[in-house]
Amino acid sequence: MTKPNKSDVIDSKSGEEVKFENDILKLIPPPKKPPERTARRIGIHTSTAGGVEHAAERAYRLGCSALQVFSSSPRQWKPYELGTSQCETMNSLRQKYDLKPLVIHANYLINPAAINSTFLRKSVEAFRGELERGLALCADYLVLHPGSFRGMTREEGLARVVESLSAAADGLELKKRGLTILIENTAGAEFSLGGSFEQVGVLIEFLKPSVPVAACIDTCHTHVSGYDITTKEGFRETMQRLDDAVGLKNVPVWHCNDAKAARGSKLDRHEHIGKGTIGVEPFRWLLNYPQTKQAAFIAETPIDEPLDDQKNVDTLKSLVS
Repeated sequence: MTKPNKSDVIDSKSGEEVKFENDILKLIPPPKKPPERTARRIGIHTSTAGGVEHAAERAYRLGCSALQVFSSSPRQWKPYELGTSQCETMNSLRQKYDLKPLVIHANYLINPAAINSTFLRKSVEAFRGELERGLALCADYLVLHPGSFRGMTREEGLARVVESLSAAADGLELKKRGLTILIENTAGAEFSLGGSFEQVGVLIEFLKPSVPVAACIDTCHTHVSGYDITTKEGFRETMQRLDDAVGLKNVPVWHCNDAKAARGSKLDRHEHIGKGTIGVEPFRWLLNYPQTKQAAFIAETPIDEPLDDQKNVDTLKSLVS
């Protein structure tokens, strides 16, 4: 099998789909027997090139037991129209391969705390579209960055997020239909919401009366926002702080990403598992932590070379005792 050109690699993190020559469906043949599973649900953000339904087959060939996708372009307002047959195919493959949960990551442009009325309206409309596509795909979770409060106080920003998400979900019966919104912690940049576990916890508490909601915790964001997860003592203290602020039982999804930048840098730059400033051991501690056994662990690592996604999945799986 010839090695594809690096320039053809599909960049799942950016959502920019490129040439099919480097598609996992071409690089990895269908396995003759189901890939080995671990005691933890392991997945990766998976390309939707050619249609969202193909992501399930890609995830299976990568050896995943869970997956995350974009349901539309993550950097454009124009939504992607899902066909009924696409949703049916995705659901059929997920059942066939036992892929769960299905996590959707919301559009990066959405800011539910926007002070500009036009941008806020577009954000609410776009998030409702994300919810509608999530329901059509029978997704379990929809992950959202809580946004920026620039131009307001942090408290006003948090209140606006609650108002915006509640409006977007109005009438959709999310709980009845099994879709939960996950608030993701952020890297802690100036004006960003969710840079601390306490902020995530406040949003969850305020949103509970109107929508089903929980948290998604990103290891890179946790590290660069200043929490210590690289020493055993620091890791235990960080997990305790998370449990106190959010509740580990309220974290059904972890984004497992190493970091290119230093702890406390506020720079959100993902690195391959074990190759960055976090290192491999904290992922071993996380994957085997008793209070995270109910969660799914999904990588959002870069693709610098073909099959980097499989290497990161394999690394995470190798760390599960």
